[in-house]
Amino acid sequence: MSTVSDIAPLPKPPTTPVRRWFLPSAVTSELDPDLTGRKGRPRRTARDWAVDFACFLIAVVVGLLGAEEATKDPTLPYAVEVLDQSLGALACAAVWLRRRWPVGLAVAMVPVGFVSNSAGGAAMVALFTLAVHRPFRYVAWMAGASLALLPVFYWLRPDSELPFIVVVGLGGLLTVAVVGWGMLARAKRQLMMSLRDRARRAETEAELRAEQAQRLAREAIAREMHDVLAHRLTLLSVHAGALEIRPDAPRAEVARAAGVIRESAHEALQDLREIIGVLRASGDDGDESGRPQPTLAALEGLVAESREAGMKVTLDSRVVDAADVPASVGRTTYRIAQECLTNARKHAPGAEVTVTVAGARGAGVTVSVHNPPPPGDVPHVPGSGQGLIGLTERATLAGGRLEHGPGEDGGFLVHAWLPWR
Repeated sequence: MSTVSDIAPLPKPPTTPVRRWFLPSAVTSELDPDLTGRKGRPRRTARDWAVDFACFLIAVVVGLLGAEEATKDPTLPYAVEVLDQSLGALACAAVWLRRRWPVGLAVAMVPVGFVSNSAGGAAMVALFTLAVHRPFRYVAWMAGASLALLPVFYWLRPDSELPFIVVVGLGGLLTVAVVGWGMLARAKRQLMMSLRDRARRAETEAELRAEQAQRLAREAIAREMHDVLAHRLTLLSVHAGALEIRPDAPRAEVARAAGVIRESAHEALQDLREIIGVLRASGDDGDESGRPQPTLAALEGLVAESREAGMKVTLDSRVVDAADVPASVGRTTYRIAQECLTNARKHAPGAEVTVTVAGARGAGVTVSVHNPPPPGDVPHVPGSGQGLIGLTERATLAGGRLEHGPGEDGGFLVHAWLPWR
């Protein structure tokens, strides 16, 4: 078990704003929503400017080749050539708008690419952009329209060097390659975002586990402090109160009370060291604490200590082969009796407490602690109620059960059963 101070939150990775310039703007906007420009659109990064300029150059180069091919056709009127080149220039300029309106640009490029031979490069760039930024259903419609118009286009404007079948096949292959390339880029981007989401979820889960470990450590510390120190401190309170009430008591009685106070303080200090040692060791119950944990055999010493403090305690132990009781069961039995005696000392002073322990291998161990109503008026003693909750949790973790409540005679009864297999 770790202490609260041993559990530190996970360090956050340092931010690297320089690397964001080498990522697409769509990715950087997902990583940091604050990196957006006007109207909520992501701002272009250095990579975006480089890619957009490369796409523009590709559209211009392919457009120039298409314009040169159109000039070789002697049957094409001059006005159609001018219209072809004008539409191609506008299409190349529209490439810079591909990130803002990918669907609109792709839809506009279908008729423009059919009319203008110079707009072929821009049409391919628009189709690639659509495949990168939009789902497949948009790409399927645009690619299908382009493939359907491809034979008609080359039928009206045949190539001067290649046969009709060959040029249509090459055009279809180029369209499929552009679509596949764009879908591959989209898949890689989605994979990057999914890995980022998984990393964020893993970091969040790690933080939650750290918080849960801190909470469990605090609860364990509070439970151990309450179970161990409350018994010692009540002894100190009882004897200190007796000295305060009877300052003229005989010297022997004063010395005896002072000895009990000193011994209880020493035991409380030892118990505190034991708890801290267990928590620092992060191991089981005190294997490295330097002091053995209480077992069933220590129950008689606990009762004798309570009797010395002035309590009336009766111990009825009927455990067969008590030496063979498992250490965890004996330790839990001791803690239950210790907490019950502490509560009886606080809430029912002067009442006789009966502690009954019975059991055998295979049948389990039962612990019953009963006290009748106090003989006189009892001043109100504040209590958190965490002791009985902690006992119930201890018994449950040990595989047993614990019940508590008022007895038939008006007193209080705690009954627990612990397995002994």
